[in-house]
Amino acid sequence: MFLSAAGCLLMVYILCISGVEGKPNSVFALKGSSVNLSCSAPHSAANIKWYIVSKSGAENVYHDVSAHKNHERFIISEDNFTLTIRDLPECERNLYCCSETVPKMRPDETDSCQQNSIQLRVIDLQVKVFPASERQKVTLMCSSSCSLTESPAAFIWYQNGEFLYEDWSPWYQELVNSDQAVRYSCAIKGYEDLRAPDVSVDSVSGSCFSVTYAGGRMCSYKSEKQSCSITFPAEVRIERTEPHNSHSKMTCSSSCSLTDNKTSFQLYKNTESGEQKVNQNSLVLISSPESFFCTVKDHHDLLSNEVCADGSDCWSVSYDSRRICGLKGSSVNISSKYSHPEYQQPQTKRWYKVKINTKLEEELMENKGDVNYQDDMRNQHILRLNNLEEKNSGEYEFRMKTEQRKRKAIQFPGVTLIVTDLLVDVRPAAEVTEGQRVTLTCSTSCPLSENTNYIWYLNSRPLSLTTTPNKHLIIDAVSSQDEGNYSCAVETISSAGKTLTVLRGRTATTVNWTPAAAGLSVFLLVLVPLAVFLHRKFKPSHQSSKSEPVNNMDEINTGRMYEEIAAQPAEQELHYSQIPLDKINPIYSSFQHHEEQEHVSYSVVKTGTSTNSDSTRV
Repeated sequence: MFLSAAGCLLMVYILCISGVEGKPNSVFALKGSSVNLSCSAPHSAANIKWYIVSKSGAENVYHDVSAHKNHERFIISEDNFTLTIRDLPECERNLYCCSETVPKMRPDETDSCQQNSIQLRVIDLQVKVFPASERQKVTLMCSSSCSLTESPAAFIWYQNGEFLYEDWSPWYQELVNSDQAVRYSCAIKGYEDLRAPDVSVDSVSGSCFSVTYAGGRMCSYKSEKQSCSITFPAEVRIERTEPHNSHSKMTCSSSCSLTDNKTSFQLYKNTESGEQKVNQNSLVLISSPESFFCTVKDHHDLLSNEVCADGSDCWSVSYDSRRICGLKGSSVNISSKYSHPEYQQPQTKRWYKVKINTKLEEELMENKGDVNYQDDMRNQHILRLNNLEEKNSGEYEFRMKTEQRKRKAIQFPGVTLIVTDLLVDVRPAAEVTEGQRVTLTCSTSCPLSENTNYIWYLNSRPLSLTTTPNKHLIIDAVSSQDEGNYSCAVETISSAGKTLTVLRGRTATTVNWTPAAAGLSVFLLVLVPLAVFLHRKFKPSHQSSKSEPVNNMDEINTGRMYEEIAAQPAEQELHYSQIPLDKINPIYSSFQHHEEQEHVSYSVVKTGTSTNSDSTRV
């Protein structure tokens, strides 16, 4: 978040871009929030007025804000230099300006109001749902309805309305099963009351997935305030008929049977000026140099690969994976497949990185260190990133250029890369009481594959488990033996340690003494020993002495307990065993060098088999 030179004042989550000469400043704000707009006119100016600007042909039409029909949404400061707009609707796309003179009607006339204009755009948040490579699961992303000018500081995730976690990454850190009773939502940190509508995953199969939205723009076909359920295809294909009379026909399809009209396909053609919509089943010249692809209507992240009208002789780019989760410090390959007309060879082949949730892009220059291009295979270009850092997170696109052909406009997504480190999360807290159930999670900022092989450490020693460890380690009844520094690793990438502290079940109680209580205590300390002395001195000699053995027994028991504790070694090597959850509650046991073998309940949630991969591709 930052302030533009024009003087955007932040009241809620708002992002500004300084305008260039002759163009207005752009301001983005969240739907339902309030925003302050500051006039950049000289403060010596008097009688400043605010206007909403609209177009009527070639002329500008200026509406005085104070006379607007919804004037209660607008608040103008006493000096008239600040306009506050409340309860912003998503459809807000107005141009505002301030001036002390009557604005000119024609855009080509010199006008101070045009020079002080601000373009306001209102966005809302949405939880996007994508099919995962594990076909029975999906993955979630917190997304805005339009591009921001700067990435938010953090995203907050909610489950069934309750806070779940916060992270800088918009990608939900777990793969999600279908469960209608579980609802997900997200928000931007600091603006938690402006949450995305709840989403629940109703069903997931290899060909389809069904989602229920609690409202929002995905339900705009009925009412944004009403919930709706939509079935999406897990994969979108584009099919080309055999050429006939120098023409081919392009058709969008999927293996998912779509029985309603809520989900439909849209065919696009790639041109030098960008993507253009094309009617399905329309005939296309096989000599066309453009490529074609399909998307799901209103869900542009679900799209097919690009194909040529003649099969291969056109400009096209496709990607092996659209979403990649990579570990900090590791390496990753981002692969593209391309084609071009034989008579037009590309002069340059470059990768571009676009900042997440923005349109701020940079060209990636190849170097011998962290950025490498691999172009030694026919029609395939690979970007290899080494020593991944969080700053490498972004959206990557491969582009080709010739003298005649300019790069296409950015509208549809390329490959999203999220770089994550490993972090040990302890629930319910890092300091617990004996007997509590503790869950340790090797958490990430994006979902690693379920086949990822995790290694758990306690005080830098690997825990020996009889089955494949995974990201969750559960201690059913924690004890002092479980205290220590826990860490996790995937391949050669390790997390920082997290200390687990176990408090004894009974804790000392602090007593606040008053002067009266203190005096009474001293009196009792004197009286009780005196009474015991007199009782023993004058008691009859023939009375039973059963109480004495009892006192002696207490002393003996106390002494033996002390010896058992003292005899325990200060440190023992721990061994762990594991039984699958479908058989019995897993047991995590430690063996001590004394007479009895103590058992401490541990369990590990099994999520998959092992793999050597250090990244997830979706």
